[in-house]
Formats: sequence, structure tokens, C-alpha cells
Amino acid sequence: MSATIGHFIDGVALDGNSGRYGDVYNPSTGEVVHKVALATADETCEAIRSASEALPAWAATPPAKRAQVLFSFRNLLISHLDELAGLLSLEHGKTIDDAKGSLTRGLEIVEFACGAPQLLKGQYSEMVASGVDSYAIRQPVGVCAGITPFNFPGMVPMWMFPLALACGNTFVLKPSEKDPSTPLRLAELMIEAGLPAGVLNVINGDKEAVDTLLTDPRVEAISFVGSTAIGEYVYQTGSHHGKRVQALCGAKNHMVVMPDADLDQVVDAVIGSAYGSAGERCMAISVLVIVGDETADRLVEMLAPRIEGLKVGPFTDSSSEMGPLVTPQHLQKVTGYVDLGVEEGAELVVDGRQIEVPGHEEGCFLGGCLFDRVTPRMRLYQEEIFGPVLSVVRAEDYEQALKMVNDHEYGNGVAIFTRDGDAAHDFSTRVRVGMVGVNVPIPVPVAYHSFGGWKRSLFGDHSIHGTEGVHFYTRLKTITSRWPSGIRQGAVFSFKSGSEQ
Repeated sequence: MSATIGHFIDGVALDGNSGRYGDVYNPSTGEVVHKVALATADETCEAIRSASEALPAWAATPPAKRAQVLFSFRNLLISHLDELAGLLSLEHGKTIDDAKGSLTRGLEIVEFACGAPQLLKGQYSEMVASGVDSYAIRQPVGVCAGITPFNFPGMVPMWMFPLALACGNTFVLKPSEKDPSTPLRLAELMIEAGLPAGVLNVINGDKEAVDTLLTDPRVEAISFVGSTAIGEYVYQTGSHHGKRVQALCGAKNHMVVMPDADLDQVVDAVIGSAYGSAGERCMAISVLVIVGDETADRLVEMLAPRIEGLKVGPFTDSSSEMGPLVTPQHLQKVTGYVDLGVEEGAELVVDGRQIEVPGHEEGCFLGGCLFDRVTPRMRLYQEEIFGPVLSVVRAEDYEQALKMVNDHEYGNGVAIFTRDGDAAHDFSTRVRVGMVGVNVPIPVPVAYHSFGGWKRSLFGDHSIHGTEGVHFYTRLKTITSRWPSGIRQGAVFSFKSGSEQ
């Protein structure tokens, strides 16, 4: 077993001193490979202190110089991609290709943040009144914190801290304690790229660390990605303590399949979007809403052998298409949902519970599962499972399918597959979901657009990255100025009629 994983404060790695530790598994074997220190409130305050002390100098650094650091970080990410993917796959379990893909999506946000000089440009209005000009600028919020989930330990932190730093803030990252090595390595690479010590700190921990971040008055803003129950708590607690909060939460993403859809294309899309990363992603398709029984029968018949044929195995096997779930506890939770679906009366077409991976019998493996004839009354349909479990729901017509999507409490992502442009346009207009795909199974926006759902998938007023991210990590300041001199007199400040201005 390797050394215990600690924290990263003031630009250096530190051991934890709380005496409390969490287990970090290799999900492919089910073995504990690391212990991670769980920070006390005092240790978390040390990270906040470091960020607070580093703030004035970093905020005063010209945006172009901040961008230079991010450019260097971007280059280091590329040169260390294999190393980072290996760290990520060891602790999360996803395949190397999947790990590299997620890191590359994070890299795209870094590249967007490198445009800080352009992103932070203000607005200027000359002569809003006689001798008076008005202009608006965006300034850093201050010390920001990020709380990130286990499923993307590299990508999601990079949705947050690069843009926050580009905007002149300092940052305290609290990653998932299930796979902490990747975010710690990212912090080391930021120092190597030229980031001053204290601008980015990483603290590992549980609720004690989170509550400290949510209540400490030095923290001005909180970014969160995770479950709805925790996200709502983060939003309410952080807001109560005067912080701005963006909390991206749970999902139950639907894919609506119209009778005119190309079913071969649909099958390929479903396999990747429902079973990629073992279903452990907030944009995974977990509900297939098929319009018409004839289409449903054909699609289920086509899907079943593809799901049964998925190559499930460890990340060390390059032929693996799907890896294990992240921990034995999570495996038990997801398997429990499969048991529940059977009890609720859904038809289990493909059962992945009995899968065996030779040489990895203690690994956290679950094969792809497919349920048919699921109804909206079932918990299988209502709750986020976060595993390789796909539910087929049958709709009589388009309107019923649309209503199912709109009636669900989550509104994160949705897709429609059809050849009918009118149906696609109507669906995109009327659906109450934040991210929509038309013949695209996972509609994750590119870096210069923003990511975020509706309803109970997002708490707060801002989505993440893109322009919304810039607005979240900055405060707007509007300045109205007049410079009186002996050359010209008579500036007008009162609100008079147009003819008198």
C-alpha cells in the first residue's frame, strides 16, 4: 500500500493530522490502495488562509500574465496526459481511453480560460450625459471554493479552477475523497506552470471540510457538482452565509426515439451514452422513451445482444469497453436498484449482475443492464442510479413522450432521435431541460458555451464554464465619471426630458 494521501496548501503537499482517513480503492481488484486524510476544520481554514493571503497579488496580476500561466499549464496537461489518465483509471476504474477523453474535455476549458484578456473586457459608453462617461468592468469575486464528485476527478475540477484563476480569484478545491490523486497532481502541475503558491489549494475531506468552506466568511463563492441532496444543502447553507453558489446536481436523462429514427444510429448512440464510464456520469442516458410499441420491440431486440456483448474488464486491458464501478459500496447500491426494478415489475431483458471477470473476481464489476416496460411510477424511473442500468419506457405518441420528460423532477440533459425537423424543433423549444441533443446522445456543451440543467438539476443562477462561468467568478462594477475643467462647463446630472438633456 502506498503512502497516505494528504493535502496541497501553500504550494506544497502536506500530510493530514486529523487521524481520520478514507479508503481509496482500485475498483478493478476491490483492494484498498491508498488511505486519504480527511481534513479537520482547522486544516481547511489553513487552505482558506493561504488562498486569502495570495488573493491581493494574484488579483492585481494583469490578465495576460494570468493567461500565460494557464498556457503553460495547458502544455503540461498534454505532456502528462498518459500519467494523469493512469492515476485516474487506477482509482476510478474507467478505461484509459475514457479517462483521456474526460481529461481532454477539461483541457478545453483550460484553453478557453487562456482567453482571459478577451473574456474580461468591459463595456464603455461615451457621453451618457454632457461631459459624463460610463463604463462597466468585471472584477474578481475573491476566494472561491470547488466541491467536486468522484466520477470525473480531473475534468470537473478543470471546469472550475482554471476559469476562476483566469478571472483573478484564488481557489480552494475539495475533491472527492474516493479518487483524490488526480486533482492533487493537477495542483502540482499548476505550480510547475508558474502559479504562485497559495493561489490554488487542495484539501481532502468529508462533511467537516465542506461545512467549513460553506460557512467561513473569507470564502465568497462555491461551485459544486454532485448529487441533488448534497447540492441543495450546499446551496442553502452557502447562500445563508452570504456566498454566491452554483450547484450542479442530479439527473435522469431521457432519450426520446421517434418511429422515423435511424435505429442503427440509435443503438450505437445508446451503447456509448448509457454504458460509457459504466454509467457513472451526470449526462448518461438512463431512460429510453420509445414512441410506439413496434419501434420499442425492434429497438429492444437490437439493443439486447449489443449490451450482452459489451467487453467488461479492468482498465489495464486495452480491449475493455466498460470498467468497474468506483467502490464496493457503490456496486452494492447500483445492484440494489437492479433488484428493486425486478421487484417493481419491470422486465429485466439483460441482467449484468452475474458477470465474472477472470482474475478480478473481487473487482467492482457490473455488466450492462436493460429494463423494458418501466413506468414513471417506479423508483427505477424516478431516481438517479449512476450505473450501467438503462430503462425503456414506452410512449403512445410524441406528446406523451414530451410530457414524461417535462414532468420529471430533473432537467439536466435530454436527446431526441428523429428525421423530422419539425418534431426536433418543437421538442427543443418546449422541453423543460437545460441541455438538449438532436440526434446527439450526450449534449455536453463545448467549452465556450455553458453547462447546466434546469429544475432540481441546478441550484443557483449560473451554469458552469463558458460566459456563465466568467459571470459567476466576477462581480460587475459600473463606473460613471466626469472630469470638470476650465475648458468646458455645464455637465447635466438630473433626469430631465429628452429636449433638455
